[in-house]
Amino acid sequence: MAKNFLLILVVVALLVAVSSLFIVDERQAAIKFQLGEIVESNYEPGLHIKAPWPINNVRKFDKRILTLDTRPERFLTGEKKNVSVDFFVKWRIRDAAKYYTSFMGDERQAGLRLLQIVNNGLQLEFDQRTIKQVVSDDRSVMMADLTTKANSEVEQFGIEIVDVRIKQIELPEEVSSSVYARMRAERERIAKEFRAQGQEAAKGIQAVADRERTVILAEARRDAEILRGEGDARATEIYAEAYGKDQEFYEFYRSMNAYRESLGSAQDILVLEPNTEFFKYFGGYSGE
Repeated sequence: MAKNFLLILVVVALLVAVSSLFIVDERQAAIKFQLGEIVESNYEPGLHIKAPWPINNVRKFDKRILTLDTRPERFLTGEKKNVSVDFFVKWRIRDAAKYYTSFMGDERQAGLRLLQIVNNGLQLEFDQRTIKQVVSDDRSVMMADLTTKANSEVEQFGIEIVDVRIKQIELPEEVSSSVYARMRAERERIAKEFRAQGQEAAKGIQAVADRERTVILAEARRDAEILRGEGDARATEIYAEAYGKDQEFYEFYRSMNAYRESLGSAQDILVLEPNTEFFKYFGGYSGE
């Protein structure tokens, strides 16, 4: 009987001892409560004691980096234009006691408060910038400023914002249609200007080409007339030399050329006396 009682005491003692110990993982933050009040927090990873049990109890929280990803929100830019912004927030617990005091350890409540702070910060940043600045290199500067300012607000809640990133920035559909229409009109105007400039340049090139063509043709005619004149002069000279050497042959050659010029076509008709000088070298000629 005594042995059984002793065994029971040993088992109870072991259970109390085990219940009075707890392990904190590297990925966790722990808070020890005593009758509902926080008595200790920010434990290092390892084995710890929570005696006396059950007066003391421990609650653990995930202190890894968490992601808050929500639906896109609308913001007004410095140009008073609506933009739809899709973003996410990376955050983690820095002080478990402050975190529990602020949100009773409810991650959903912490996310809602965090989202409200980031939304307000984003609106302030967008108020100071145009759409072009937001989508350009200013975005990284804007996110860095937002993270710094938001951290100064969430520090009281035991939270740290690691990063805020914009995934996508879009214009509302009605604004996008208006912007695309203006862009299309602008591109068409630029295209018309280029076409007009091209046509003007083409006309100029055509005018220069026509002028050069006229000059070239005039010079060719001039050179042709010069060559023809030189040829006629040379031919006259040759004819004169031939006439001086053989007058009868020269007259015969001239008659042959006259026949060729006058009777070159089958439709040519000449009405002449058969005994004219023109038919001197034909067989029927009977002149003196």
